[in-house]
Amino acid sequence: MNHIADFLQSSDMFSLPIVCILIVVGSIVGFINTISGGATAISYALFMAMGMPITVANGTTRLGVTMQFATTSVIFSKKGILNKHDAIQVGVPVALGAVGGAQVASSISPHIFELILACFLIIMLLLLVFDAKRFLNQQISSTSQKFSFWKFMLFVAIGFYGGFTHVGVGLMILFASVLILKTDLLHANGIKQLAVVLYTPLALITFALNGQVNWPVAIIYGIGNVIGGYIGSKKAISWGTNFVRWFTIVIVFVFASFLIIKNI
Repeated sequence: MNHIADFLQSSDMFSLPIVCILIVVGSIVGFINTISGGATAISYALFMAMGMPITVANGTTRLGVTMQFATTSVIFSKKGILNKHDAIQVGVPVALGAVGGAQVASSISPHIFELILACFLIIMLLLLVFDAKRFLNQQISSTSQKFSFWKFMLFVAIGFYGGFTHVGVGLMILFASVLILKTDLLHANGIKQLAVVLYTPLALITFALNGQVNWPVAIIYGIGNVIGGYIGSKKAISWGTNFVRWFTIVIVFVFASFLIIKNI
């Protein structure tokens, strides 16, 4: 592990091996985040191995996320599985909450951020281990759901979390969209795509204003995110979801364990 970190930190950022690593890993993360979620932990792990403080890693991921979900939103829309009304209804409160979450994340110490993120990752593990798909499919309803104030505030809270860290926010939007809007998993994933596009640029701006975005890495990595997102959006939601979910569980567990051990 230390040898890998030493290689990443000592190599030229624009050398062919580093560029390939960024694009390949970015593609894997983009693919997983499109069809399920939670894979941004891989981004954090890679960027920290490259020597970035976790706050900079947090900001640097946001450009690729924006590029990826902008691409997948168009594809989901063309497939007819993106309800733009519901997505905007979800995306607006998420975006409002994200501004505050990003500001908090950019202003606290990396040590505190790592401990908080480790706690969030443990929560994500519980959500991932839980058979979410079977549970969510039982919630489908054809009736229109009123978007009440408390539902609005729930998405604001999800947005605050998403502004703070992108790890797992896609899963939260996915779960909440099914439970609150009573849509099916496929269309909830469409809602997630556009909702993320609406909130992520605001978080990106906040981190950029605080000097916490490594732009060269973000651009190269973002290309990989777009590639992975494009491939993921072409697959049915049910294809590989179980495998991807368990793969993500392993990654999140390893990263959460690393953060906890690093800070005790």
